[in-house]
Amino acid sequence: MRKIIVAVLLLSGITALSQSTGFGIKGGFNYGSVGDLEFTSEFANGTFSKENKTGFHAGVFYKAKFAGLIIQPELLYTKLNTEYTNDGISSDSYDYELSKIDIPLLVGFDIIGPLNIKAGPSFQYILENGFEEGDIDFENPENSFTVGYQLGVGVTLGQLGIDVRYEGAFTDNTIITESQVEDNSVGFQVDARPSQWILSLSYAFDKKN
Repeated sequence: MRKIIVAVLLLSGITALSQSTGFGIKGGFNYGSVGDLEFTSEFANGTFSKENKTGFHAGVFYKAKFAGLIIQPELLYTKLNTEYTNDGISSDSYDYELSKIDIPLLVGFDIIGPLNIKAGPSFQYILENGFEEGDIDFENPENSFTVGYQLGVGVTLGQLGIDVRYEGAFTDNTIITESQVEDNSVGFQVDARPSQWILSLSYAFDKKN
């Protein structure tokens, strides 16, 4: 949390001297998955095949231009979905859902005309996670707060913007089931950090952006 506070203070100082600033809203779709799902017991271990699925995000952003740079922090609510299939005989499938708060802190610049590129760290705080159906309850993640990265390209058309980004992880973040905490012989564990593509549509309230 200290890293976020320091980053926000630095951005506030820069944007106070910026040539153009403004708030906006954004939303869109996510396509990807979180990490591997594993099952362990006294008698057998197993892994699950994963399939990318579509999720969504929505939130606000603040955009500033300073010395040719675009500085854009964002605050987003994100919902991710991943489908896991048992590689064993049963071929059972499970839909895993994860909701989180994302705070990307992006820096970029205009390339040609309305085209721009942005990249930077993305701070993640997990709100809820678990299977869509079933009675398997997951414990709190190993790290509720983690840091990944985002990078991509965008197009600005007046007050409208379109962004395509990739989000990845720097480290694993394991979440386990209650059964594994209470009894080490049986349990599920999932890597909660995402690997996904993000498509966003944004609207800036300040025309100068």
